[in-house]
Amino acid sequence: MSSPTTPARFTLDPAFGIGAVHPRLYGSFVEHLGRCVYTGIYEPGHPQADTDGLRRDVLELIRELGVTTVRYPGGNFVSGYRWEDSVGPREERPVRLDLAWKSTETNEFGLGEFMDFCAKTGMEPMMAVNLGTRGVEDALRLLEYSNHPGGTELSDRRAAHGAKEPYGIKMWCLGNEMDGPWQTGHKTAEEYGRLAAETARAMRMIDPGLELVACGSSASSMPTFGSWEATVLEAAYDQVDHISLHAYYEEIDGDRDSFLASAVDMEHFIESVVATCDHVRARLKEKKRINLSFDEWNVWYQKRPNPHQVEDWQQAPRLLEDVYTVTDAVVFGSLLIALLRHADRVTAASLAQLVNVIAPIMTEPGGPAWRQTTFFPFAQASTYGRGRVLRVDVDSPTYPTARFGDVPLLHATAVMDDESGDITVFAVNRSQTDPLPLEIDLRGVGAHTVAEHLALADSAPEATNTADRPDRVTPRPATGTAVTDGVLHAELEPLSWNMIRLTNHQD
Repeated sequence: MSSPTTPARFTLDPAFGIGAVHPRLYGSFVEHLGRCVYTGIYEPGHPQADTDGLRRDVLELIRELGVTTVRYPGGNFVSGYRWEDSVGPREERPVRLDLAWKSTETNEFGLGEFMDFCAKTGMEPMMAVNLGTRGVEDALRLLEYSNHPGGTELSDRRAAHGAKEPYGIKMWCLGNEMDGPWQTGHKTAEEYGRLAAETARAMRMIDPGLELVACGSSASSMPTFGSWEATVLEAAYDQVDHISLHAYYEEIDGDRDSFLASAVDMEHFIESVVATCDHVRARLKEKKRINLSFDEWNVWYQKRPNPHQVEDWQQAPRLLEDVYTVTDAVVFGSLLIALLRHADRVTAASLAQLVNVIAPIMTEPGGPAWRQTTFFPFAQASTYGRGRVLRVDVDSPTYPTARFGDVPLLHATAVMDDESGDITVFAVNRSQTDPLPLEIDLRGVGAHTVAEHLALADSAPEATNTADRPDRVTPRPATGTAVTDGVLHAELEPLSWNMIRLTNHQD
């Protein structure tokens, strides 16, 4: 392991950029899974519920989090989704079995309620169609119901249900994780590629301006990874705009060093999919580029047993309610950095999920809502990570990991507002024991001063926020960060996520 007293360094120059940050990079995900919807965002009778049953305390936290888009209704749930069950008078909506999560779905919260939720939080909807148990015709019916102005049976039905104006949903996912054998209606790459192409072609007959996402691999560890993307894109390249990526990370068998380096895997995943997309582009002699929609990502402890007793076919059971530590938040922040470092091709992303289910926001039925540790890196990045990502090539001390070999202790990116010249640096110190000196050469970007350096760290790396102690972990100001002779000097605490905001002072 390199000496942690050796500074980590990089240089910023506006002439060397990666690309503009698309607002959709700060998206999230609401699935009918566990308590994400019911007793999460929607709980009629709660003291904080509005007239539509949405929890005002949760809506406020979502706005603070800065989510720009929200993917809906799944996830695995969408492969059995009957959208028509979720519209019209609530008392007439059927109760169904959800095969994906072995739960009972009441359909009390449906498409109209979801669109109202988006309007109240200022989020763009990202709708998924069912290509598991359904197909082309159903996707067309849902699109017509949602987006056609009026004068047809389905668009008039929407108006009769209270939404006279069309929803205007622009971004659509063509199914979910269709490579996975757990998926209802699982398909081979050839089967799915043909279905995705024909569904997309038909949807564009209604609205040529749609943005469509084809299913990529559900994980880079899938045996068909790479070949799946190539096969699907060869069938559907002309008809789609994005291909999806999904990745979750967890600490396994106490190997925290490798866990802290999870973003190494994420960046390799992104670069591999980009290479595949561009290979297919060259082979087909296409002009357009396929961009990436990383529409499921997070820390998720899939190997841990559920601490809550759950029976099959419950309504809104407690599923996937991971409680996040400071360590998890540092890894989470590093994953955000990985997305930003590839902003030229990752033009949409969805943190999975938004409330209660592996989420930055937690609630109790009838009780409070609070921020998990992972809330803070996302909120800071969404607020200040707007503009153009600058190239960051790190010269850093390294440490050994079992999974990834020697890995830099520093993981960092920088985003510049080209109008103001202000810069925000996001940085993670992966060392569990030692502070990391940081030097950033700013001479290429002109005169800047430190406006703020906030760090998320704690002497107890297992510290969490809970209903009883909702503010146990929060970012706090770091000291000693300053610019001298055009070089920023800072010290990053052990196991920390950092945001350093620099204000432009050029005339």
